Amino acid sequence: MFDTEPPMDGDRALLLTLCAVRVDGRRIDRGLLARQADQPGGLAALRRGEAGENSPAAKASRPVLARGLHHLEQAEAFVAEQLTLAGEVGARLVTVLDPGYPANLRQVTDRPPFLFYRGTLDPADTRAVAVVGTRRPSPDGLARAARIAAELVGEEVTVVSGLARGIDTAAHQAALAAGGRTIAVLGTGITRCYPAENADLAEAVAANGALVSQFWPSASPARHTFPLRNAVTSGISQGTVVVEASATSGAKLQARLAFQQHKHVWLLRSLVTAEDWARTYVERRGALAVTDVADVTGGLALAAGAARAGPAHRPMRPG
Repeated sequence: MFDTEPPMDGDRALLLTLCAVRVDGRRIDRGLLARQADQPGGLAALRRGEAGENSPAAKASRPVLARGLHHLEQAEAFVAEQLTLAGEVGARLVTVLDPGYPANLRQVTDRPPFLFYRGTLDPADTRAVAVVGTRRPSPDGLARAARIAAELVGEEVTVVSGLARGIDTAAHQAALAAGGRTIAVLGTGITRCYPAENADLAEAVAANGALVSQFWPSASPARHTFPLRNAVTSGISQGTVVVEASATSGAKLQARLAFQQHKHVWLLRSLVTAEDWARTYVERRGALAVTDVADVTGGLALAAGAARAGPAHRPMRPG
């Protein structure tokens, strides 16, 4: 396990400072920052005002970078404040510069440059599956989520979800009850819990896995934070199981994000029967309809292998 936080050296400090730069409400694209941090001399180039790639993200970030470099002291003060807040709740920091950064997430193009977390990040968490679904599940949906999570634990799989009401809560609770590890990816800063009713569950997750946030510790929940949470929930896993979800659900969004990240997408057969969008994802986009955990675990890489290469994935077909 990665229990020791790396020192705040020059590159880590510069990465965080650049993440904190704001100019007229705009910021440097975080995916760009993460990719540049992974390149030799990439952060130094950013410090000189060079975006380092010709992507749309780089084009949009260049004006922010050019102006923000003249006011780094404000960003540095903000970072210091946020690190203090993280320390007050016992949170640690891991960046893309650190060996403890989650291996599955490192393979994602638009990975976040840093994560704050409470609990532990374990190399074995590369063998992880997200279990997600609606906040308003049926009794059958809750039972299916709990069964899947418990059976995944029985196969030594870390269960990942988003700490939301409904399916997420059932998945975390069942993983804990089965004695397994579970990771909750937050749509807020690490100092907050949303929904508040899951505060006790969050503490249990931190004691038996990890609470993870890509946001600054003081960040409040907002409309834009939850799709970003879905992206990391998918990215930190080898694939996503959707248990029960409507066409407007965040869980459907996560399935789409998983395709974009070249992850597995598993849809319960009961969901495929009930929802047109799920049938379309199976018939035209390469999702797999599953009935039990064996259908899921058969496609997983072992933890050591997942750290070196992404999971096998059926090619996405247009549609």
